[in-house]
Amino acid sequence: MKASPLLSIVIVTWNVREDLRECLKSLEAEGMGAVEIIVVDNGSTDGTAEMVRREFPQVRLLINDRNLGYTKANNQGIRASQGKFILLLNPDTVVLPGTLKALVVCAQAHPEAGIIGPKLLNPDGSLQRSARSFPDIGAGLFRNTLLGRLFPNNPFVCRYLLTDFNYDEVREVDWVSGAAMLVRREVFERIGLLDERFWAYCEDVDLCWRAWQAGFKVLFCPHAVIVHKIGRSSDQRLVPSLIQHHKSMWRFYLKNYRHRYPLVLFPLIGLGILLRLSGALLKVFWHYLRLQWVGMISQRRAAVLSPESDPHPKSFCSREAAGERGKQAKRS
Repeated sequence: MKASPLLSIVIVTWNVREDLRECLKSLEAEGMGAVEIIVVDNGSTDGTAEMVRREFPQVRLLINDRNLGYTKANNQGIRASQGKFILLLNPDTVVLPGTLKALVVCAQAHPEAGIIGPKLLNPDGSLQRSARSFPDIGAGLFRNTLLGRLFPNNPFVCRYLLTDFNYDEVREVDWVSGAAMLVRREVFERIGLLDERFWAYCEDVDLCWRAWQAGFKVLFCPHAVIVHKIGRSSDQRLVPSLIQHHKSMWRFYLKNYRHRYPLVLFPLIGLGILLRLSGALLKVFWHYLRLQWVGMISQRRAAVLSPESDPHPKSFCSREAAGERGKQAKRS
């Protein structure tokens, strides 16, 4: 009888074939035994499934005929997995050498931890703030809003982002990013899988919240390092993704904070989230207009400089001959 793997890795992907290839190659280079890799393709149309079958036959591939959402597809992979530990991993990541071992070692050394997050880096090597506090009303009103721009050093956002957090030591945190999150199977057995009412976004915050409520701890592990190219799938449908993100934020507040704040404050929370969404959409619209304007100016310049724009084009030789005739006329 085949033994169950120590670690299962679940990757949900949608139309990011090249990023997924790089991610799987980084996992392949780890060479860690007893690892199960499950890719859930959420209705990609860019040849993702064919690439996985052809280049990574050892990977277990689950294919959906449409995009079921990040959370539901992750749950498909979790149900199919067999490992003691489950790493939920985004396809737009690159796992650096030693990361899988570091995560498992950290989990084994801290049996009280139900969820562990690695250090995440941007492609340029800068740090992503992937360990955070649970959001509160202040964070909802000041994070990425006009109020936040007016008061950039406000304590609400600083507390939410853990701006004074030391990313070089193992520490307890409220929640870690779902871009790369190691979960002990016991957590899912006790509190259930990801809440599918979150189509995408905030499902990681909700899972960590429920884990803490059930008596598990959430840890940040700096010895495990992963490069994360943020938003490679969501950027393909930017406006719907922004709307979905803010809907998930509202759902998280309603679900988990009903007994934390008086009901009379919830309209204020909703207003803060709505203002945040409005600001994000305006920024996208302005960027779109700027691109259109730059494109229009470039097209006009190209038309002016193009030879076809002159109704009476003259060759270089004819222009020189005309110049010579002009000089002769002046001499005469």
